[in-house]
Amino acid sequence: MRRLGTGIGWRPEIAEAVERMPGIDWVEAVSENLCPGHLPESLLRLRERGVTVVPHGVSLGLGGAERPDAGRLAALADRAEALGSPLVTEHIAFVRAGGALTASPHLEAGHLLPVPRTRDALDVLCENVRVAQDALPVPLAVENIAALVAWPDEELTEGQFLYELADRTGVRLLIDVANLHTNHVNIGADPAEALGELPLEAIAYVHVAGGFERDGVWHDSHAHPVPRPVLDILTDLASRVAPPGVLLERDENFPGAGELEAEVEAIRDAVARGRAESGGPADREAPAARAASPGANAADHAVRQRLGLAQAALLSALVAGAPAPEGFDRVRLGVQARALAAKRADVVAKVAPELPVILGPAYRPAFLAYARGRPMGAGYRRDALDFAERLLSADAGPAAEDAGVRRELHEWWLERSGPVPRSRRPGVRWARATRRVLLRR
Repeated sequence: MRRLGTGIGWRPEIAEAVERMPGIDWVEAVSENLCPGHLPESLLRLRERGVTVVPHGVSLGLGGAERPDAGRLAALADRAEALGSPLVTEHIAFVRAGGALTASPHLEAGHLLPVPRTRDALDVLCENVRVAQDALPVPLAVENIAALVAWPDEELTEGQFLYELADRTGVRLLIDVANLHTNHVNIGADPAEALGELPLEAIAYVHVAGGFERDGVWHDSHAHPVPRPVLDILTDLASRVAPPGVLLERDENFPGAGELEAEVEAIRDAVARGRAESGGPADREAPAARAASPGANAADHAVRQRLGLAQAALLSALVAGAPAPEGFDRVRLGVQARALAAKRADVVAKVAPELPVILGPAYRPAFLAYARGRPMGAGYRRDALDFAERLLSADAGPAAEDAGVRRELHEWWLERSGPVPRSRRPGVRWARATRRVLLRR
């Protein structure tokens, strides 16, 4: 496995700081935020300096009951080729459920949700990973995720699940030590036990990130400093194997360049401590990953359908107000449901930043009220339009109570509701040009 070194997650908000940061060997960029024909100038400059760029996918849903979508796989492949990346990464998670497989409404989570650690789910995941590997031009690595809820009646520990996945498919592993800490706090999983069960030679690189605890629940926010327990897990991992790469993730609440550099240095120190404890050299290479097992069984339709029904029931409880499936902690499901709604509100505010401006402080409570029982099914941009349309048709709320807000919201909706923005339609352009001429007379 190619050694990557020390890296940081590239985000537009910190692009300048990343370019100036000393000792950065590589960066990771969210694949869905990149367009191969229009790559950010910052990433192009980094590549010209020899900095490796790895695309990191968040929407493939390899742990879902359906086979991976060919279009999403092609998009991930395009980004890897455009960036000249040595590998691509995704998550061991499901992000959507329902549809034809289960004869139920299609639901989108807008977030990474945990896969049940069962034999059925493992069979499906292995087959999905092999489909992805065949479609990608470079090796694939998959990441363990953070969980707020645990599936009942699981058959494998996290370490066992990841070991069998790597053994049966030959896939690389992206180990997120912050997620190991999250799962320790939230569902009692032992990070040391998980590390002890992992095929360490299959590790492609390691994620490190911060979070916060509220009411006994750890939230993997990627918006807070990396805490000491996460660095301690990183040290433990580094005492077992020299990780080919380690990367700091930060997605929100970006600090100054100095604080980011200090966090990267703390990560380097944690790795160095682990390597010193191991008694081996700090740059020792990990052995090559094992090859895929040729005789692994494919998941049949019945297995996929069973998994699909279970995932659809869970997602319905989280985003559509359905009853909690049997065996789940209802309190934790409530925490997860609120977290999903909050993230949905935040992302809609990013893809449609005019809405919080138009609505002011009323935006968030209005959106959360709209989202309750109205699952997202067609992406965040469609969600923003549906939200605005709902406000315009409601008898109460900010659009009904303030004529100015209603007028601005209606103009915003008209601009974006058609296949072409209203301001770019020929008739509208002509009318606006005519009005400008008349006003100048």
